[in-house]
Amino acid sequence: MEAFKITRVYADGNGDSHFEEISKPLRSAGEIGFLSEAEEVEHLTFRQVVPTYDYDFHTAPARQYIILLDGEIEIETSLGDKRRFRGGDVLLVEDTTGKGHRTRNLRPEIRQSIFVTLKPQPEAQ
Repeated sequence: MEAFKITRVYADGNGDSHFEEISKPLRSAGEIGFLSEAEEVEHLTFRQVVPTYDYDFHTAPARQYIILLDGEIEIETSLGDKRRFRGGDVLLVEDTTGKGHRTRNLRPEIRQSIFVTLKPQPEAQ
């Protein structure tokens, strides 16, 4: 079975942020290729940031996918782990609480991305 690779950023019980590699299973849809299961979303936002973008530690405003269209960024977790991402990479940011993560442009150019905010998960009973 095919799978779509995604990097997840999440907070642990101590509030520290971490990276995790996850994958979304894909199933054959015939001539149109392979598809994942559909996910409920709240909204979609197009974004551009300036070439000097360097956003200090922050939490994600909501659980969301970030689809990088171009450029190159570095994300740093609260524990100092750093990873580079570039156009075509997909992130799932879920560190809506805790110490957050830092994001900065690695190239001196305007960078574009798409935010896909997920519907809130139901509270566990």
